[in-house]
Amino acid sequence: MKRIFRYLAMYSLLLLFSLQAAAADETTQDSPLNKSGLKLLSGIANIATGWIEIPKNINLVGQQQNVPAPGVAAIGQGVFQGIWHTLNRTGCGVFDLVTFMFPTNPSVDPVFVWDDFLKESRFMGPR
Repeated sequence: MKRIFRYLAMYSLLLLFSLQAAAADETTQDSPLNKSGLKLLSGIANIATGWIEIPKNINLVGQQQNVPAPGVAAIGQGVFQGIWHTLNRTGCGVFDLVTFMFPTNPSVDPVFVWDDFLKESRFMGPR
């Protein structure tokens, strides 16, 4: 009887450690579940916070060195560029939200508007 309990304990431990190893394999950066979750989260966040592209682009245009009048250009060009990026980020957020079940990367770089505030956003299809 002791032998049976010893084998059951050993098999239980092996099963426990193998389940932990399988769970660790499933949560890697490139797993389909992780990509779909990131795409869903980025879609919701980009729809809700796409308007932050306006102050971001005012800041980016104001920091360019080759602008003749930084204040005027930042307000003028930055607002128009920010509105364009707002529409693109919100549209990509809708696209990512609708297609989150396909495990591809989000269609905006940086994924969230606040990730790299000093980098101009790039919008592309699924990659």
